[in-house]
Amino acid sequence: MTAPRPRIAIVGASQDRSKFGNKAVRAFVAQGWEVFPVNPTLDEIEGLPAYPDLASIPEGPLDRVSFYVPPAVGIRILDQLAGRPADEVWINPGAESPALLERAEELGLDVIQACSIIDVGENPARY
Repeated sequence: MTAPRPRIAIVGASQDRSKFGNKAVRAFVAQGWEVFPVNPTLDEIEGLPAYPDLASIPEGPLDRVSFYVPPAVGIRILDQLAGRPADEVWINPGAESPALLERAEELGLDVIQACSIIDVGENPARY
């Protein structure tokens, strides 16, 4: 029996292949993750269904939620994690702000501030 694939929600996923929200989708797919792109204005990203919010993602644990949105958007989405917890919350470069980090702490989230693409052994420049 094979172990289940790790599951990631990519908040701010994009159809624009030059944006990190798209590069992340492709990098995590390449590493065998089950990827859930989150973008309220899109139906599909890189052949995967896109979800308008975290609550819309099919049931099951999320190993990671990775943020590629401006801090003001990210703060609003942090509150969704109360209903959809994840093992890891990654705030990628450019998505962080003192207010966002303060809100994450208030919610009791253990935030990792780093590039989640590099963490899984991929180089964003490759995409």
